[in-house]
Amino acid sequence: LLYRLGKASYRRWGRVIVAWVVALLAVLGAGLTVGGQTEEAFEIPGSESQEAFERLEAVFPSFAGASAQVVLVAPEGERLDSPANTAVIRELARTIESQEGVENVTTPFDEFAGEALSDNGRYAYIQVGFAMSSPEVSDEMIETLFSTRSIAESAGLTIEYGGAMFQDQVVGLTYHELLGVVFAALVLIVTFRSLRPAWMPLASAIVGVGIAVGAILVAALGFTISSSAPLLAVMLGLAVGIDYSLFILSRHRDQLARGDDPAESAATAVGTAGNAVVFAGITVIIALLGLFLVGIPFLSVMGASAAGAVAIAIVAAITLLPALMGIMGEKLRPQPGSGAAKLALAGSNKPSMGRRWVRMVMKRPLLVTLISVVSLGTLALPALTLDLNLPGGGQEPPESTQRKAFDHISEGFGPGYNGALLISIDITGSEEIMDDLDALSAEMAEVPGVEFVSEGFPSPGLDTGIIQVIPQYAPDSRETKALVADLRERIPEWEESIGTPMAVTGFTAIGVDLSQRIQTALLPFGVVVVGLSILLLLAVFRSLVVPIKAALGFVLSVTGAFGVVVAVFQWGWLGSLTGVDTPGPILSFMPIILMAVLFGLAMDYEVFLVSGMRERHVHTGDWRYAIEEGYSSAARVVTSAALIMFFVFIAFVPAGSNTIKPIALGLAV
Repeated sequence: LLYRLGKASYRRWGRVIVAWVVALLAVLGAGLTVGGQTEEAFEIPGSESQEAFERLEAVFPSFAGASAQVVLVAPEGERLDSPANTAVIRELARTIESQEGVENVTTPFDEFAGEALSDNGRYAYIQVGFAMSSPEVSDEMIETLFSTRSIAESAGLTIEYGGAMFQDQVVGLTYHELLGVVFAALVLIVTFRSLRPAWMPLASAIVGVGIAVGAILVAALGFTISSSAPLLAVMLGLAVGIDYSLFILSRHRDQLARGDDPAESAATAVGTAGNAVVFAGITVIIALLGLFLVGIPFLSVMGASAAGAVAIAIVAAITLLPALMGIMGEKLRPQPGSGAAKLALAGSNKPSMGRRWVRMVMKRPLLVTLISVVSLGTLALPALTLDLNLPGGGQEPPESTQRKAFDHISEGFGPGYNGALLISIDITGSEEIMDDLDALSAEMAEVPGVEFVSEGFPSPGLDTGIIQVIPQYAPDSRETKALVADLRERIPEWEESIGTPMAVTGFTAIGVDLSQRIQTALLPFGVVVVGLSILLLLAVFRSLVVPIKAALGFVLSVTGAFGVVVAVFQWGWLGSLTGVDTPGPILSFMPIILMAVLFGLAMDYEVFLVSGMRERHVHTGDWRYAIEEGYSSAARVVTSAALIMFFVFIAFVPAGSNTIKPIALGLAV
């Protein structure tokens, strides 16, 4: 089937290319013009915090809707509660309250503001509540809110904007990602020893990525799609798209160097290398779709988006690429005596670097194995301290307004004020509502790790009460996670005392629950992925040793990648090189996405290398010859493919979004 598909695409190259260009213009054009908005929706169906939050959205929208903090700082030696500054703050609040979409505004001087003015009077914040959820807050509303900056600055005050609604500010593509593609192009030129074939894998991958992104944006009309899903699709689509085309095109060029007919060579390349590409790609897709097993919707959508990008890359490699080969025809044949021809025709008499390397490895297999295992094991050691959480304001770029607001709140009030916990209380059956809320507030204030507890607020319908609990520690700290667990342990006793259900919720609690859900799912997901890799390779190679060896190598690769990510993002090593200025917990869903993607990539290289060895062993029965020849024939292409992936992934690290950076670094490692 693939042979026939390759030959048909080669011979009818004009029709195939027109079809792909039309698909690109139609799908990407639809995505950019009428596509939906992406959004961060870290929902965990069935969790205590999620169910309580959904109830709050229904009965207490002012607490559950989009919110922002307008953070104000007075010059050194001044107080914000002076008559002049108080007047400025009240004017600022009135201006914000008059804006479209704003539901309520609470100044530090209002009755129920809580501790919104610091002890020294220099720091304060205005709480802004919107009448809709974060995804429904338009860019125009945010710009209008930012336009109030002049009111405070004209009075000599510093003003910054923060809060939960600004956690969705995902960084788009930058010139760094373009540099990754440029380096990938250089690797292709070196691999092929020519400019002529080097552009073809890039063209195939870019067309595939454009269609994938357009499809994701169109899908956002009907589904909640994470803001980082298109970036993940771009990163993976580029990497595998270039790689898959490279494998097929390399086979085609080698066959042309040996004198094959171009049309026959293209068909054979798609039928042989294309077969391995399809198998490898389906493996990646299965691993990414395995994210549905975790049961977290936004993670499932991210996996499906990335899987779609990989599927399009496969189809492009087996149809668009042979069509591009058809355009070039005889021009792709290496000139006799050229470097490309010599590489294609090289034998054991003139060993290549790959052949010399594999001979060295085969002479000292135990030593090489020991060095590899110890090295990867050492890299993996930091993973023992892995701490997971969602990204917060503390991980935003230092120059961003949300990061400055986060830092001012921490300086003026304490880090816990950046991540309040909400205690939801069902008060439908309560006779002494305010007395019960006051009693609960007093008891919560005595819990270790609590900095401040607000008064209880009954909802307008008098069916739900809210108590705000401020931790002593940052929202993403281990201590705050422990506080959430401690409060939940005490809740049964409090429920018994007032005779009504309670729950801990809010963005901080949802982040804690999400991290715990993913951490719990890591081991079972890992077992499924490793087990699947063993079964797939068992089916391909009819061997037990090869799959077990591959699975162990996969585990070492993944844990080594985890270790480096922890050292950089959690410990702060090499932060200046990777753009990590504030070390902190690792993005909670990074490990599980990393496992899914790396599983597919590990299988790619395993199949490409070992299938060549097995093919020769079937013909000769000489295992030593088979390993050397199979390795030598595939090493250059596999190394080039790995370098291309490395450059594409690492380009997303320096200036990428907080969601993508740790995933990109792990994949690059």
